[in-house]
Amino acid sequence: MTNGVDNLPDSGGDALLAMRTKIAFLVLLAVGGLAAAGVAITAALLILGPGSIPLPATVTSGAAAIGGPFKLLTTEGETVTDQTYRGKWLLIFFGYTFCPDACPTALNNMSVALEKLGSEADKLQPLFITVDPQRDTREVMAEYLKSFDARIVGLTGTQQQIDEVIREYRVFVEKDQAGGRDYLVTHSAFDYLMTPHGSFVNVIQSNEAGEDIAAWLRKQMADAKR
Repeated sequence: MTNGVDNLPDSGGDALLAMRTKIAFLVLLAVGGLAAAGVAITAALLILGPGSIPLPATVTSGAAAIGGPFKLLTTEGETVTDQTYRGKWLLIFFGYTFCPDACPTALNNMSVALEKLGSEADKLQPLFITVDPQRDTREVMAEYLKSFDARIVGLTGTQQQIDEVIREYRVFVEKDQAGGRDYLVTHSAFDYLMTPHGSFVNVIQSNEAGEDIAAWLRKQMADAKR
């Protein structure tokens, strides 16, 4: 996964993929419903040609309506809401434990970023929110997260609760219906940064190196305070 969407095929160089990442995310902002987003994001990924102008791997969308209230369950069985984490910056990744490569890569990069931040990481609460609650019980997520930084909190919930937070954060999610129990889920793959007050700041591709994510976080947090 190098285009900001897990399980979609790649078909170009780094510049084209960077362009696709920005277009894909902006499309998700521009549409109100996930069904419309699915059509639009697919079109955006297919129509861009190799002559496109390269754009950065991060996307800033100003005062975009991203984020909102949620009520989910931690791997410890604790019910939490968005208010639980007020006072801390949130770094959120949406994925699932059966994800073949993009999600473990993203969580490993997040783990490296937390380590590189040192004491600055104390200002952050990293979250891993599942897009596949049918299989990702809190027990499954707890076992899965043992491979990554212990500060990453896994969140799951009912299908309705997950659908609501997916809508709030404009996450593209599409389940492969033909896979039986071993189905794949195509989903956008960004790290979301939210302020301690719950406002959206920016996103970065989750496949960026941990060192780069750490540097990005320092800059974004510093800039947001101005």
